[in-house]
Amino acid sequence: MTGFTDIPGAVTGDDGIAHFGDAFREQRRLAAGEAIVPLDDRTVIEVAGPERLSWLDSITSQSVGRLAPGESTELLVLDPQGRVEHAAGVVDDGSSTWLIADAGDAEALATWLTRMKFRTQATVDVRPDLVLLGFVDGGTAADRALAAASAPSGAPLVWVDPWQRVSAGGHQYAETAEHPGADLDWRVAIATNEAAGALAATLGADEVAGLLAAEALRVAAWRPRWSAEVDERSLPHESDWIRTAVHLNKGCYRGQETVAKVHNLGHPPRRLAALHLDGSEAVLPAVGDAVLAGDDEVGHITSVARHHEDGPIALAILSRRTPVGDLVVRAEGADIAATQQVIVPADAGATADIPRLTRLSRRPSAPDPRQAS
Repeated sequence: MTGFTDIPGAVTGDDGIAHFGDAFREQRRLAAGEAIVPLDDRTVIEVAGPERLSWLDSITSQSVGRLAPGESTELLVLDPQGRVEHAAGVVDDGSSTWLIADAGDAEALATWLTRMKFRTQATVDVRPDLVLLGFVDGGTAADRALAAASAPSGAPLVWVDPWQRVSAGGHQYAETAEHPGADLDWRVAIATNEAAGALAATLGADEVAGLLAAEALRVAAWRPRWSAEVDERSLPHESDWIRTAVHLNKGCYRGQETVAKVHNLGHPPRRLAALHLDGSEAVLPAVGDAVLAGDDEVGHITSVARHHEDGPIALAILSRRTPVGDLVVRAEGADIAATQQVIVPADAGATADIPRLTRLSRRPSAPDPRQAS
């Protein structure tokens, strides 16, 4: 990351700058809106052309055909069986649509989009010359990041994570009155390398945070991510991604039949859960470590973090039949007790007040009072 590695205390990992010397302090400042995270683990894809929005609308899970300039959302690309292949944040500036993808998925997503263009008036370009800066709105970091972000139109180019609330056309399976995602006003500014470098030169060590801090806030908010929660079997229902990345009442797209079927009949085969881990052994599990209920292996860890308030926490994909209760994570050299917090219930989609969808229908259904307006 241009300039940020020169800030005192920067420690780099495989994906970028992991921290600047004190991950807990960085988390607190990041959550307060007083720090900026260089997001080397994500990449920008630009989609341009007069048919870009109608085209993206037709091939992805989200309704973006009428996305207004400056409006943000997110989308999934599903395979014919409804499994998640790609994911991206979306913001349009009136002339281009900007997709924010995990770095490990960006090239594959761009390649797939290019193959799907046919005669569509749209272009697809990965933009390695652009830098992503993460921050929480409401503090001093916002002004600094916005000053570095600019679109070709001259307006600041910022993706606002929709995870704070249920998007129009979405549905939340988590049965909680106070969703932890509501507290995370996460935003990502898109800037040129030059602008990001100039910004980094003005920042002190107390004004930046590393990827560990950003990940801890994400895990605490139950926010799924392609690089963590997605594997070759993933359905969007399993991680409550219907909440913000799938529009249940839009027209046909690849994988929609499975989305409608699982939503109507319920019972996705797996479910995402939050785990509060016993920290007495000072051991964190690794991604992929087995989760056990008694002697039975029931799932695996997808994300793990040390949170400045909650301590060691994790997200795990579990079998739908996993009992609701305490679990054990089998880490290298230790078994770690874990208190389970249900995110997606075992009967997700099968509750009486969830609207029934006509498979592959273009007709709008009656509004659901639990959906966002």
